[in-house]
Amino acid sequence: MRMSAPARPPVPASFPVQTAHEADGRASVWDVGGPILLVEDDAGDALLVEEMLADSELDSGLTWCKTLAEALTFLRAHREPVCVLLDLHLPDVHGLRAVTQIVESSPDAAIVVLTGLAEADAGLDAVATGAQDYLVKGRLDPQALARAIRYALQRKQVERAASALRANQLMAQENARLERGLLPVPLLHDDSFQAVARYEPGRAHGLLSGDFYDVVQTADGTVWAVIGDVSGHGAAEAALGVCLRVAWRTAVLCGTDPLEQLGLLESILVAERSDPHVFATVTTLAFSPGGDRVRVMRAGHPGLLLRHGLEVDWVEPEGGMALGLLPGHGQWSVTDVELVPGAALVLFTDGLFEGRTGPHSRLGEEGLLKMARDRAPLAARPFVDALVAGASEAAAPHGGLADDVAVLHLGWRNTSHEQ
Repeated sequence: MRMSAPARPPVPASFPVQTAHEADGRASVWDVGGPILLVEDDAGDALLVEEMLADSELDSGLTWCKTLAEALTFLRAHREPVCVLLDLHLPDVHGLRAVTQIVESSPDAAIVVLTGLAEADAGLDAVATGAQDYLVKGRLDPQALARAIRYALQRKQVERAASALRANQLMAQENARLERGLLPVPLLHDDSFQAVARYEPGRAHGLLSGDFYDVVQTADGTVWAVIGDVSGHGAAEAALGVCLRVAWRTAVLCGTDPLEQLGLLESILVAERSDPHVFATVTTLAFSPGGDRVRVMRAGHPGLLLRHGLEVDWVEPEGGMALGLLPGHGQWSVTDVELVPGAALVLFTDGLFEGRTGPHSRLGEEGLLKMARDRAPLAARPFVDALVAGASEAAAPHGGLADDVAVLHLGWRNTSHEQ
């Protein structure tokens, strides 16, 4: 159904037609913030809409398209907020399919449907389909048209904000699930062994990623620990990290040989990874019940810090290839590290020392060791927190820590390293 239009030359049928708003001395002008798109095949109706917009308080250009195909081409070329005035009877589409196609193609566009006098139900159906409002052509006036456009844009903005909030809530729930998997509670028989852990997500992603750790004490009193880093960042790497941690804990509780543990983890990584280039570095430890030594197995992972009193040293036990680089060809070994009473080991992922401290420099292993020695008098928890804080502060002027950081401080309890 078409509206009655004053006797004026029709709007040109070319695509697109841009008409600039002319100032007419009104005291208040409302900026839409983007173009208004009219999708209407009737030139008379298009002319009337143009006149009403010119008489309204809106300050925006009007683009006229006569088909949905032309409208979709226009919308794909515009990223700013667009309000679409949409007729439901077009040469190339009829009815609510026009609304559906715009919603699917340009979900950020606000839609006001133009209906005939006898099509009020169609307008309501269009709103249920995804439009923000509808207007009856025979009852149009400048104020009603301007109000519908403003409200449609505001409703779309509210919808986007609500959608972003829901996405953030889902992300928070996902983060909580990942935390439960990646940040386990140490499984210890009593308080004779101290395990202090810290996990810090990198700046590029607020969620936990592929770093993982765990601490388990078996029935014979041996305390087992693992720390690992799955290459990459994201949900897939985080899920793989959880998988490896749970597999490691299961292997320990089942009494699997230490070197067989690494082979098992590699087999699981290869089976579960989403990309053949994904690999993982891992260090596992076994603290003997007597407290005088620890067995270390490394697969491509960085070294560790040995603390005793006010002394801090960098230790590089014999290592082997990272898991997944050459599946089935990794050769790992067990290194015994002697521990004097009160000694503690500090394990970490490479995010702790790979942060930039200058345009062409990083903290590095030597910088981390110096930082640790400067903080040697601190007890276990403050020591770990100070290392993370120091690395973060050093990298802050250059974008902060880009990678995740996991730190484990492990040792039989002694007054020199109590929390």
